[in-house]
Amino acid sequence: MRTLIQTLGALALTAALCASTALGPAAAAEEIPRLARRGDATQLLVDGKPFLILGGELGNSTASSLPYLQKQWPTLKALNLNTVLAPVQWDQVEPVEGRFDFTVVDGVIAQARASDMRLVLLWFGAWKNSMSTYTPAWVKRDGQRFPLARSAQGQAQEILSPAAPATLAADARAFAALMAHLKAVDGDRHTVIMVQVENEIGMLPSARDHSPAAEAEFRKPVPAAVLKATGKTGSGNWEQVFGKSPATDELYQAWTYGRFVEGLARAGASAYPLPMYVNAALNKPGVAPGGYPSAGPLPHL
Repeated sequence: MRTLIQTLGALALTAALCASTALGPAAAAEEIPRLARRGDATQLLVDGKPFLILGGELGNSTASSLPYLQKQWPTLKALNLNTVLAPVQWDQVEPVEGRFDFTVVDGVIAQARASDMRLVLLWFGAWKNSMSTYTPAWVKRDGQRFPLARSAQGQAQEILSPAAPATLAADARAFAALMAHLKAVDGDRHTVIMVQVENEIGMLPSARDHSPAAEAEFRKPVPAAVLKATGKTGSGNWEQVFGKSPATDELYQAWTYGRFVEGLARAGASAYPLPMYVNAALNKPGVAPGGYPSAGPLPHL
């Protein structure tokens, strides 16, 4: 049986991967990085050839200062890396709503090229390590338009609620703008070979979001896609179908996060279909959801 997260992962990356594997027999120089099936394996192809990432990840804000980053390349080269994972911060590329500034992104790409390195960009959008630290100030100031998640006790968290359509719309617009810019400045060079969508999503300190919009969704019938993925039959809301438990709360939250990430991936892939992926903060044995970042793309889901 496919788990819910396997199904959500397939949904979230369908747009990016289908577009990237549907390329025709273009010349290697024109072929964007893509994932391709080779028997039972999936290979990353860069310039038409299999590419093994020997990668190292920068610190959270290392790439936000180009002068500081410039000093790090000799160390990265000495490690025999061929790829660097570098964050891109939403607050830095869209400091004013609707006005995008990719100066730092362009600088990171230029420095990587000068060091003969490839890049995997990490989109710090609505969430980074569960929290909404890297969102622009205009998002943080407008709690009515971009509501925060709430704990089971009703306390607001420093986490944007994934149940808010306006948050998805704003994040997706910025992510699509980033991908369109990458196509314009790197579509023929392929310095950037993959993109990570958000970073270690997960709900804290409760298993799920208890904001008003999330509570309303939780009381609605379980979506058909979830019933199919979990092998459940019948109908009803989440507790009626799965029972009242932290596991049910986490399952609901995983679905909510999955829809959000799917929307983000589709928006980005429509602009430039590079391979995309998500990462996770792992759960801990014996710890209830919310004690670890609940509802990320975890194995048990």
